[in-house]
Amino acid sequence: MARLPRLTAPGLPHHIIQRGNNRQPIFLDEVDCVRFLKDLADLAAVHALAIHAYVLMPNHVHLLATPAENDTLARFMQALGRRYVRWFNTRHRRTGTLWEGRYRSTVVESDRYLLACMRYIELNPVRAGLVDDPSAYRWSSHKHQLGLRSDPLISEHAVYWSLGNTPFERQLAYRRLFDQGTQAEEIEAIRTATQRGWVLGERGFIEEIAAKAGRRASPVRPGRPRKMPI
Repeated sequence: MARLPRLTAPGLPHHIIQRGNNRQPIFLDEVDCVRFLKDLADLAAVHALAIHAYVLMPNHVHLLATPAENDTLARFMQALGRRYVRWFNTRHRRTGTLWEGRYRSTVVESDRYLLACMRYIELNPVRAGLVDDPSAYRWSSHKHQLGLRSDPLISEHAVYWSLGNTPFERQLAYRRLFDQGTQAEEIEAIRTATQRGWVLGERGFIEEIAAKAGRRASPVRPGRPRKMPI
């Protein structure tokens, strides 16, 4: 079956995952992480990509970002991949690929899933057993959202700002989102949409994106197609 073209929607957030080849580590120490974040910031500015949340895991990266144009995300990820791999290979005296094929992504309905995606991304280190609390993990956007540090890489989304009228109100409301825990259904919805390239949102939003893209934006429902009446 031919691969469907990637779904992109300028002005809307996208959840992006890039993994190491064969799940091999892509960050061997903090120097690698610092370098990757520098490349991330430099290229986000060049390509007009607003980054709302991120986490660097040992063998993969999650981003939540809004592209300005249709090709913004593709150009950004290509430039980021090439720049970091060239530096990583030189530093660690290795050759060959670092990434597991092309990145995975999904268009996210802001009102319904943006905060859920931020929570999913920043809880990755907890689910992986690296820390007990997301604020204890250095390589994510979580401390910025809580006001524990200022991260110049982050562009706060309007949905995040809607959590309160002051920074303190927003940070407190955001912290409470993590106290609630994450539903298994929510995690599965985010994972499936991102891995398969489907839109993450309600039915009306999915249909709108599909109409603009000229391709399916959600899986085909199982079962035989209904017969047309004679």
